[in-house]
Amino acid sequence: MYPMSSLGIPTIFYIFEDNFHLTKVKNLLPNMTEISAEYLIAIQRERVFSENPALELVAPCKVGEGIFRPSLLQKEFFIKAFQSESQKLTFFIPASGAGSRMFQFLYDFLETPNDENRAQVERFINSIEDFAFFKLLPFSFRKSILKDEVEIEELVRYLLNTEGLNFSVLPKGLIPFHAADPFVLNPFQEHLLQGAKLDVEEIKFHFTIQSIFQDKIRESIFFAEGMHGQHFEVTFSDQSKDTDSYAFLDDQTLLVNEIGEAVTRPAGHGALLENLNSLDEELIFVKNIDNVQHISKSSLSIEVGQMLGGMLLEFRKQAKKLYANPDESGLNELNKIYQVFSESELKGLHNSEEYRNLLNRPIRVCGMVKNEGQPGGGPFWVKEKGKVNKQIVEKAQISSTGEQFRLMAQSTHFNPVVMAICPLSMDDKKFDLNDFRDTSKYFIVNKTEQGKKIRYIEQPGLWNGSMANWNTIFVELPSSVFSPVKTVLDLLGDLHNTK
Repeated sequence: MYPMSSLGIPTIFYIFEDNFHLTKVKNLLPNMTEISAEYLIAIQRERVFSENPALELVAPCKVGEGIFRPSLLQKEFFIKAFQSESQKLTFFIPASGAGSRMFQFLYDFLETPNDENRAQVERFINSIEDFAFFKLLPFSFRKSILKDEVEIEELVRYLLNTEGLNFSVLPKGLIPFHAADPFVLNPFQEHLLQGAKLDVEEIKFHFTIQSIFQDKIRESIFFAEGMHGQHFEVTFSDQSKDTDSYAFLDDQTLLVNEIGEAVTRPAGHGALLENLNSLDEELIFVKNIDNVQHISKSSLSIEVGQMLGGMLLEFRKQAKKLYANPDESGLNELNKIYQVFSESELKGLHNSEEYRNLLNRPIRVCGMVKNEGQPGGGPFWVKEKGKVNKQIVEKAQISSTGEQFRLMAQSTHFNPVVMAICPLSMDDKKFDLNDFRDTSKYFIVNKTEQGKKIRYIEQPGLWNGSMANWNTIFVELPSSVFSPVKTVLDLLGDLHNTK
């Protein structure tokens, strides 16, 4: 055990290359191998009470200007490349998010009713039979609901509390999304069933979870195996507590609990970089747990997955040839198709070693759908250190006024987090993915805890700053592969039911 300070913090922290919190201290004190917690707290305090790191947008990526729109023939080519060349793949699916957020409007209505949440509750009640979890309610309770004999408070208690379905405690991935008679399926099960349809020789699934739910998740996976008649190779990992950030009050003091220990908060999905870093397959698909369609409407997503995987494998094959024999015209030709590099990146190359360094990076092929007002990140050309490159940028990173806001408003596409990635070098060795992130692209988060306003640092987002120095292909996808479930009412959408 580490010795504890008066704040309940270990007094010694070891410096790891992958801990972005320690980078600045390591640069200041390059000969040190360990530092005190007070240094770590001081760094986070300095960052959290400063401005968000500056970001200079040059332009939004658009079709033909950073976003690749494949033709029908190209799509068929990439799908065939996947089917002929892909023998192994892994799904990496962050799945620790709480399901309670899906029902927040019910809590809000019971506590402070208003026109907005009242309309949401009415839609919820009027559509109650259309939700898959309705089948899990006792038969007599279902009859009473349909006869309008159940008060909204009673229904909410049964859905959310321990005496009923306990959805307020479960992760989102364990909440039933879809009914496929006679079964009721949750996202863990449906990602397995949908992934199996890619039909490759060896497929693995890695979910990042809260370990307290691992037994329940394994039970649901066992059920899916019985449905499908095959065994799924599934592994799990937690978001490491070592990546958590300290929470600060407005007066810049640490938030502490009732026994005086410093309160920490999970540092966002960027903290999952180390979980991803443990995987070493050539082809990895990254998807969010809540972006899964009803199994009867999943054929397009499966086809898109094959296309993205084939595109990555084909690009990598061509890049490896250029890596072995650097050629300016060959690289320019490759870039005309995939639109990976900016002119400033290519013009900065002067010899074979620089060509190889540009090619020898992790690769990601990121799906982009047309922007229809969804929250979250989008594709942009960004200027840094005199060069322009492609990034997925969150709105929180962009100024809300002036020229930068104008450029953000011109964005035509949105990142649905459907990615095919390769973490291997051009000579098939595993990269340390920490070497390719931009540690300066952290986020300052403002929230409320214990009735107090707090702020803390989130690590650079997994597909934002944590992949800042990857070779990136943006490809346009149809919007029908994007069906996230942020509230339970999203399950009434076309891609989530069979009506």
